[in-house]
Amino acid sequence: MKTHNYSAGPSILPQDTVKNTAAALINFADTGLSLMEVSHRSKEFVAVMNEAREMFKILLDIPDGYQVLFLGGGASTQFFHIPYNLMEKKSAYLNTGAWANKAMKEAKLFGEVVEVASSKDKMYNYIPKNFEVPQDVDYFHITTNNTIYGTEIKEDKDYGVPLVADMSSDIFSRPVDVSKYDLIYGGAQKNLAPAGVTFVIVKEDALGKVSRELPTMVDYRTHIAKDSMFNTPPVVPVYAALMTLKWIKAMGGVGEMQKINEEKAAILYDEIERNKLFRPTVELKEDRSLMNICFIMNDEYKELEKDFFDFATLHGMSGLKGHRSVGGFRASTYNALPKASVIALVDCMKEFEAKH
Repeated sequence: MKTHNYSAGPSILPQDTVKNTAAALINFADTGLSLMEVSHRSKEFVAVMNEAREMFKILLDIPDGYQVLFLGGGASTQFFHIPYNLMEKKSAYLNTGAWANKAMKEAKLFGEVVEVASSKDKMYNYIPKNFEVPQDVDYFHITTNNTIYGTEIKEDKDYGVPLVADMSSDIFSRPVDVSKYDLIYGGAQKNLAPAGVTFVIVKEDALGKVSRELPTMVDYRTHIAKDSMFNTPPVVPVYAALMTLKWIKAMGGVGEMQKINEEKAAILYDEIERNKLFRPTVELKEDRSLMNICFIMNDEYKELEKDFFDFATLHGMSGLKGHRSVGGFRASTYNALPKASVIALVDCMKEFEAKH
C-alpha cells in the first residue's frame, strides 16, 4: 500500500531529491566520499553552495542588491536575528498565529513592538484586513503561511515601510515579488529540504543601519562576506535543497508550481465543503492556505473524529492529524505532494462518508 505523506514538517520531498541525496550520501560528486564526511570547503561542495544560491535567484527572479544565505538554527533563530540587525527602536508585526507570536516575543527584547492587527479572536482562522502600519517603524513583519491554522497571505504588498516575511512553509509555491521585501526567511523543512538549513534573502541596503554592536554570528554581513561559509554550513540539507530547486525548475518553475498547488487545493477544499461529515476551519476562501488545508468534523459527527483518523491511516494517509491547538485534520499539500495523493484522500473521505 502506498503511503501518502501529509506531514506539516519535516515533510514530503520530491523523489528526485530523496534519491539523489541518498546517492550522494554514499559517493558525493565521484569523490569516493560521503556527502556527510566531505569538507564544506572542497571545490565540489563550494560548487553546490554557489549553484543553490544562483538557483534561488533564478527561480524567484531575485533582483540585484539582494543576497541569499544558507544558515543554521532554524527560522526560530531568525526571530531574534532580524530585530538584532534591522530594529533600532520600533517594529510592527501582524499576528496571524503561533509563529508570529514567537517572532514578536523575541523582537520585544530590542525595542517597541506594535501589533498592527490580530486574528486571535477567532482562533487565527482568517487574515486581518484594513489595518494601518505605522510609518515610523524600522520594519513590518508578516508570516505568509500559517501551518497550524491553515491561512495564507498570497499577495506581495507595499506597506510604505521595510517588509520582512517568514515564508517557511510557502516558499517556491508561487511567484514572489522579492523587490517588495527587505528580508525573506524560512526553515527549509516544509517545502524545500530536510530540517537543518535556514534560508535568508536579504536586501544589502537594509543592513548596517542599527547603532548596536552585533555579535559576529548574528550579523548578516558576516555571512554575506563569506558566502554562507563563515562557519560549517549544514552540508546535507543544502545539497538536498539544491536537488529540490533543480526539480522545481524541471517542473516549469514557481509559476507552474502555483498552478499545480491551486488545482490540488481546489480538489480537496471542494470535497471538504461537499462532504456532510466535514467542514473547513477557514471560512473565507481568499484566506485559505494552499499548503496546509485544515478541516474538522461537523458538530453532529464529532464522535467520528478518531474513527476517521484510524480509517485514513489504514488507507495509507500519514501525518493527517491536526495540530493539538486546533484538533481535527491537516493535509499539508506542499509542492512535492502529487495530485494522486490528494485524490486518494478525497476517495478516502467519500468512502468513510458512505459508511456513515
